[in-house]
Amino acid sequence: MNKTLPLRPLGRLILPLAMCLAALPAAAQKVRHPLDPLNFQEYWQVLETLRGAGRVDAATRFSLINMIPPAKESVWKWKQGESFPRSAFALVRQGERTFRAVIDLRADKLTSWEELRGIQPNWLLEERGALKKEVKEHPDFVAAMKARGIDDLTFIDCRVGSPGYYGTDEQRGRRVGNVTCHDARHVRNHWTRGIEGLTVVVDLHAKKVLRVVDEGPVPLPDTVADYDPASIGETRAIPGPMRIDQPLGPGFDFDGGIVDWQNWRFHIRHDQRVGLIVSTVTYRDGGRDRRVLYEGYLSEMFVPYMDPSFSWYQRNFIDMGEFSHGGVAKPMLKGLDCPDNAVYIDGLIALDNGRPQTRRNVACIFERETGDMAWRHHTNAEPQSRKQRDLVVRAIAVIGNYDYIFDWVFLQSGAIRVRVGATGEAEAKIVAQADASGAGAADAYGRFVDAHVVAVNHDHYFNFRLDLDVDGAKNSFVADRLVTKTLPADHPRRSLWVQRQQKLRRESEAKLNIDLSKPTLWRVLSATKKNHVGYPTGYQLAPGRNSMTLLTPDDYPRRRAGFLDYHLWVTAYDPDERWAAGEYPTLSEPGEGLPKWTSQDRSIDETDLVLWHSIGMQHLVRAEDWPVMPVVWRSFELRPFDFFDRNPALDLPVD
Repeated sequence: MNKTLPLRPLGRLILPLAMCLAALPAAAQKVRHPLDPLNFQEYWQVLETLRGAGRVDAATRFSLINMIPPAKESVWKWKQGESFPRSAFALVRQGERTFRAVIDLRADKLTSWEELRGIQPNWLLEERGALKKEVKEHPDFVAAMKARGIDDLTFIDCRVGSPGYYGTDEQRGRRVGNVTCHDARHVRNHWTRGIEGLTVVVDLHAKKVLRVVDEGPVPLPDTVADYDPASIGETRAIPGPMRIDQPLGPGFDFDGGIVDWQNWRFHIRHDQRVGLIVSTVTYRDGGRDRRVLYEGYLSEMFVPYMDPSFSWYQRNFIDMGEFSHGGVAKPMLKGLDCPDNAVYIDGLIALDNGRPQTRRNVACIFERETGDMAWRHHTNAEPQSRKQRDLVVRAIAVIGNYDYIFDWVFLQSGAIRVRVGATGEAEAKIVAQADASGAGAADAYGRFVDAHVVAVNHDHYFNFRLDLDVDGAKNSFVADRLVTKTLPADHPRRSLWVQRQQKLRRESEAKLNIDLSKPTLWRVLSATKKNHVGYPTGYQLAPGRNSMTLLTPDDYPRRRAGFLDYHLWVTAYDPDERWAAGEYPTLSEPGEGLPKWTSQDRSIDETDLVLWHSIGMQHLVRAEDWPVMPVVWRSFELRPFDFFDRNPALDLPVD
């Protein structure tokens, strides 16, 4: 990570010099906190340790190398300057075999080498471009292209994609991929130049074509849907430019991965698989740093498409676990993806050969004032209002055709708002029909967005892992159900609502969905602390706009991404349970992850809890989403509920 030095009041007077000295290359970073990501030298230490143990050679490939977090309670108790254990794991690939290696970085020793059987690790970057020669030389592919009027394959680009998994003999025990192609000539947006109805099924281990599926030729259109500045043409004038200026420097301190701002204190790190991880979140209350959240991050994504043709129905992507090659968080554009006052963070990833590579500007931190008030009240005697200022930690994941923005917004009220924004390009298929006015069913599974171009219907599902430690790890979970109470016949009112609190004690009870007809509050309560009027201190998970899957329970993609069955799962803490669809979702069998873990039906009463919150959206693509869509946001909030004795933002200044 980059390191931004703490800017104390005096330091802020020399901001330009301080900011010039603030950023250090990711390769130069020292490990200063137990949850810091692996640094440059540690990546090399992993490789050299494995090499010294005779476990790797030049042909070895790595699906992932990552830090192994120390024991949770030891991290909470750790003090600056104290030593801490340091370990890493590597997902090592040797031909068709996969191994999980564990390396003790302090002892410089390989401590575990285990072969993983019956799983497929996440896709390598080099696999995306594999078997191009074999595909283009296959006689069935050549014949199919000729049927489409294409004899010269020089500018035809092909790539391997995940085919999902359906338990077929063709897929079982193999590393099977689907190859699709497009004509790369003269366009940046290749969705207008797809070779439609043609899919090549390949075995990446055997390095051969299994079969060519030709659903019939579709002519390539002349449609162009590029959106670079030259293609857009003259842009609108925006009068009255706005400036963001912090002449005394940022209002937060950032040092060694630790962010300190407005009573909030937390650690952030870049992770190759999931992007941004926020950890050890505390709130300073009356001189005490009170625990709120041990760790929070996006654990998994699922994007299924809604077209029954062969080349489309298999597009159901479990993105975080399948496609973490190259790192899901991508570099940001300064002044565009984050405001001018943002501080940026670098990260490191492991390439396919295991060597570390820096990814610049993979996250940013900034303060903002949106014009909202933190609180207000108007009385005739003395009206009062206070401006709200937020702290935002942002990362952007680019996965295929979509860009996803992830914001962790820390509020002065003691709440944390988590936002997901979806933008980028909608996947589209080429059809013979020109538009929606003609006869036919070309848009039965999508909508026309351009001439001969139909954007296919699809879903987006996100699951966040939220390891809440409200005033410590000993917590309980309650569902506050708001129910109608009918009043006596002689009462002027006929009805009102009351709270009926239900404490959920087992994992089987805590699989919950949002039902607007049965409003319910979801709360995590401390089992050891109470506020000044005697209520257990707590935090509420307040969902935002959401949706349920429309896939049937027996549909294979839904069974593989079982986390989307519920908006909320509550589990007993297990450090090995980190990803909602399981650790190895590539070509995985149904039922991995949350369905398997919760089948144990463990106690969640007065113990260490983890909340798993799923957010869903169905995307019926509109014309306004083409050729690149405006950002669509979804969010939820972690809100203090009886955690404080009064409004913690009362002390905000008047100006």
